[in-house]
Amino acid sequence: MTASVAAPFVSLVPLRWTDQDAYRHVNHARIVTLIEEARVALAFTAAGHEGLSGFASGLLVAGLHVDYRRQLPWRSEPVRIEITVRDLRAASFTLDYVLHDGPDAADPVAVTAWTSMALYDLEAQRPRRLDAGERDFLKRHLGDAS
Repeated sequence: MTASVAAPFVSLVPLRWTDQDAYRHVNHARIVTLIEEARVALAFTAAGHEGLSGFASGLLVAGLHVDYRRQLPWRSEPVRIEITVRDLRAASFTLDYVLHDGPDAADPVAVTAWTSMALYDLEAQRPRRLDAGERDFLKRHLGDAS
């Protein structure tokens, strides 16, 4: 059996007409929404397809940092967002985002960002630990800095 190689999770996120501002580029605050949509695709949709429902029942953003590298003009094609995982701990992890100015990996990078994520048991109102399945799922997307 061969070991699986960690790879970024890739999400193609469409731009909406309302994402642009008066300067006809995607507004800085809408960038945060775009990376949120990619995070939902990873933690809720992809994980959910594998029977992992824990992220959808309690995953909180504990920190956010965004670096805007270039303006992102609105257009009808989606942007490519690559997500890697780092700082994988018992009850938290960090997601790193690379948002490309277009749908391909060769398109220029427009934004880099990270979010610190904390697992939370909403019913018990307290932090919780990653289970083995969640940890294995995230390990498949570990970045170089992990």
